[in-house]
Amino acid sequence: MNKEYLRLPGPVDPHVHLREPGATHKEDLETGTKAAAAGGYTGILDMPNNPEPTITPEALNKKINLATGRIYVDVGFNYGATLESSRTFEQIQGFVRALKVYMNPTTGNLLVEKDEDLELIFLRWPHGKPIMVHAEGETFARAIDLARKTRQRMHLCHMSLASEVELVKQAKNEGLPVTCEVSVHHLFLNEDDADDIPRGFGRMKPPLATEDDRLSLWRNLDVIDVLASDHAPHTKGEKDLFEEGRGPYGVPGLETSLPIMLTAVMNGRLSIEKLVDMVSTKPKQIFGIRDNNATYIEVDLGYKYTIDESRLQTKAGWTPFSGVPVEARIARVVLRGQEVFNGEEIVGPPRGKII
Repeated sequence: MNKEYLRLPGPVDPHVHLREPGATHKEDLETGTKAAAAGGYTGILDMPNNPEPTITPEALNKKINLATGRIYVDVGFNYGATLESSRTFEQIQGFVRALKVYMNPTTGNLLVEKDEDLELIFLRWPHGKPIMVHAEGETFARAIDLARKTRQRMHLCHMSLASEVELVKQAKNEGLPVTCEVSVHHLFLNEDDADDIPRGFGRMKPPLATEDDRLSLWRNLDVIDVLASDHAPHTKGEKDLFEEGRGPYGVPGLETSLPIMLTAVMNGRLSIEKLVDMVSTKPKQIFGIRDNNATYIEVDLGYKYTIDESRLQTKAGWTPFSGVPVEARIARVVLRGQEVFNGEEIVGPPRGKII
């Protein structure tokens, strides 16, 4: 007799770094979307901060062409914000899901720091689609001020601090068009873990915060709209450079986020309804992605195993959660009626579409 699995609407991760073009030794469109399928996602949104940044219509068109016929889940693209790219916003509106603004240093060279530049970028972005913002600490309040001043829809990425939670609460109470996301590594790891996890595997932007900050995220799940992996793969050799005081920030997350969060459901830390809201309902609403009843996943709750990096599809081949016990697995992923993951391996040719 076949076991019955829990069926859930297709999850969408709006914060993924697929690394192509320009850094395909870390990840590419094929391996990244295979990782997404194995992790239970039916759609992802790719970030623009490649070595060849997505800041011109030509660069965006190149990404779309590279993805066509090679992706195993649906993929949408986010456009990078610079003063120069802001002159092309109208041209690319129909081909992207959001604008991405970087207000703090991170991978890539898309940092925008001056208030007058940020305001001009915000004002030039056509109203409707959201502006995703990488802001940490002090810049978080500046970002919300931009939403207050311009009334643009703002989505705050990878919130990690208790102080940021309070700022989002205030913004929502004011009626500002602000949404936010949290990543699994900020929900389950703190700054002490960053020191304990070897080889720089616990180093990311924003960095892991205090235990009080971590617990504040859990206490305020009702404030958090979206769960996003911030899947940011690097090679093991690159991460080893942290032992020498240098190295790239970021961790893979596509294949571990849902099993870990489903285990949290099993342990009573949140309801399955809240998880579905954060990984399916809200991402689709915020980023204008159509739902499809023939696109769904099946999960095996109660299935116990430990996360094994040797089984990962991502080209990075590692995770800060290696060896962590979980109690849920992705049993099946179906895209528009076609099975793309059967619980053990990727099925069939690439069936993903550009969304």
